[in-house]
Amino acid sequence: MNIHDFDDIRPFLPEELPAIYDKLLSDPDFLGVLAYVYKDVPQEQLAALMRTCKTNLDFQEKMVYPMLKHLVATAATSLTANFDAIDAERDRQHTFVSNHRDIVLDSALLSVVLIEAGMNTVEIAIGDNLLIRPWIKDLVRVNKSFIVQRALTMREMLMASAKMSRYMHFCINEKHENIWIAQREGRAKDSDDRTQDSVLKMMAMGGDLRSLNIVPLAITYEYDPCDYLKAQEFQNKRDIEGFKKSQQDDLDNMRIGIFGPKGKIHYHAAPCINEWLDTLPADLPKTEYFRAVAQHIDTEIHRHYHLYPGNYVAADQILAEKGEQPQFRDLYTAEQIQQFNAYVEKKLSMIQLAQPDVPFLRHCILTMYANPVFNHEAALSK
Repeated sequence: MNIHDFDDIRPFLPEELPAIYDKLLSDPDFLGVLAYVYKDVPQEQLAALMRTCKTNLDFQEKMVYPMLKHLVATAATSLTANFDAIDAERDRQHTFVSNHRDIVLDSALLSVVLIEAGMNTVEIAIGDNLLIRPWIKDLVRVNKSFIVQRALTMREMLMASAKMSRYMHFCINEKHENIWIAQREGRAKDSDDRTQDSVLKMMAMGGDLRSLNIVPLAITYEYDPCDYLKAQEFQNKRDIEGFKKSQQDDLDNMRIGIFGPKGKIHYHAAPCINEWLDTLPADLPKTEYFRAVAQHIDTEIHRHYHLYPGNYVAADQILAEKGEQPQFRDLYTAEQIQQFNAYVEKKLSMIQLAQPDVPFLRHCILTMYANPVFNHEAALSK
C-alpha cells in the first residue's frame, strides 16, 4: 500500500500543510473562530505561529494543545488519565476504541493526556457528516483526522469501509501512528455504551484485528454539557415521526459540548485485547467472533469507568422509579443529592420545547447518568 492510495480520506502530509494554512487563513469563518478561541492574540501572530508548524504533530502541540489546556482550565475541574495497562507497550502503536460522549472532545482530549503521558497523539476517525464547512474538513485533516464517509449507497459504503480499514492497518503498521475510533456510529445518547459489530467488521476488512492492537478506552465526564439537548432530542424523536437533527443542531451540540461545564474528566485505558483474542476458538463463526469481541470491549470499557456521586444519585433515583430499593446510598451524601437534583432542574429549564414532557425529560437525563453505574456493576460481576 502507498499513502497516496488514501488521498481523499487521510490527514494532510507535512508538505501539504503550507498551502492548507494559506487556504485556512483566507477563510473568514475560520478567522472568526480563531479570533473567538484566541481572544487576546493578534491574528498576525497566530498566522505566523501556524506557519512554523512543519508537521501535524507540530500543529497539535503548538496550536491545539494550548487551546485545549485553556479550555480544560475554564470548562472542567480536572482532566486525568490512566495508561498503566499499556505502559509496557509504549513502543507499539494502538487503536483506542472508546465510548463516545462528546462529538469533538473525546478524541481531542485523548491527545492532550497522551502528550502529557509522553506518548504519541492519535489519528482520529471522524464522520464527514460533521464536516459541514470546507474549512472544518481542512482543519481536522491538519489535526491528524481521517474521514469516515457516510450517506453512501450500499455498494459505495462497502468500498469506503474497505478503504478505511486498509488505511487503519496502514496507519498502525506503516505510519506507526496511534488511532482513535468510537465504538459506534454517533454518540450513545442514553450513555448505554455498546460496541457495534459493524465497526469491528469494518476494522477487520483490511487485515487481522490483532495487527490493530485494540485498546478499549473508558471516557467519563462528571457532567455532559449536552445532556439537556440529548433529552430534548429524545422527546422530539418520540413525538415527531421521522425527526432528524439539522446542521445547526450539530453545530450547537459541538459548541456546547466544547465550551460547556464538564466537571471532572477521566480517561482509562484497559489492556490491549490481543492476548484475549488468542483465547477465542479458531473455528468460531465470524458472526459469533465479532459479537464476542464487541462484548469484551464493552466489559472492559464499563469496568474502567471513573464514576462520580451524581452517577450514583441518578442510579438510585432510576431504581426508585421502578419501585426498587436504593443500592448506592453509601456512595454519596445528602448534600450531593441536593447538588445533583439542582443540576438536573437547571438543565431541564434550558430545554426549548413547545410542550416539554418534564417527567419524561427528567427520566432521560437521569438515565444518561445512571446507565454507566448499572453497566459498571454488571462488568465487575463478570
